[in-house]
Amino acid sequence: MPETFDPVQMIARFRERAASVKRRPLPPVAGEERQHFLAQAQLDFQDFAMLSDAATTIEDGVLTLRIDLRSPDKPK
Repeated sequence: MPETFDPVQMIARFRERAASVKRRPLPPVAGEERQHFLAQAQLDFQDFAMLSDAATTIEDGVLTLRIDLRSPDKPK
């Protein structure tokens, strides 16, 4: 891992990727292919959005991403 690695910048890149998925135009496909494309876009957005919400720490050269998956309705 390069010395200049910045986890805050990494999180910002995931935030931009999540936004890019939402802006991604639908290709000219129909039927089953269209449903597959939409399902994949939803998974991509979910993954990137979760990572963009992560809290990061680096300890002893280990990057840890902490993502709170608890319901916002439940106290923390």
